[in-house]
Amino acid sequence: MRKEIRLSGSGGQGVITAGIILARAASIYDNVNSIQSQSYGPEARGGASKAEVIISDSEINYPKVESPNLLMALTQEALDKYATDLQPDAVIIVDPLLVQNTPDKYKVYNIPVMDSAQSVFGSSLGANIISLGALNRIYNAVSDDALKRAVADSIPKAVEANIKALEVGRELAERVL
Repeated sequence: MRKEIRLSGSGGQGVITAGIILARAASIYDNVNSIQSQSYGPEARGGASKAEVIISDSEINYPKVESPNLLMALTQEALDKYATDLQPDAVIIVDPLLVQNTPDKYKVYNIPVMDSAQSVFGSSLGANIISLGALNRIYNAVSDDALKRAVADSIPKAVEANIKALEVGRELAERVL
């Protein structure tokens, strides 16, 4: 088993944090190999950013995602920039509020991450955790328990809110499956 995942969006949306949490869930709680890398533009906030995670039950010899199985894109700019090297059977998860033009050749799931964060939490905070919940329901990257534990460890001051955000993401994904 080898999963190559690319999380992308705009600087400040929390995709780097989401990638770190996903890799932690895999390696610490599911006890499989994982590696996480990140990249963001010089503008930090507002520019395209990405986090990449490889999860594997065997040794990971090269630390970069070469051909993702899954792309989560929270902005149109991120989708346009980071969807160039996907596997032919890749899955794409987008926020339809911020991404209107998606490629026809992939399975695309529209998950209203930003609207949901706003309606549940009153701000965009938690959108990255909502997206992790949706991603994991759609793609089964890690076990649900591992993801919950990694979220709790990574953001200890807001455990209840972030566990709720995971559940919101799972529920949103259930609606499109």
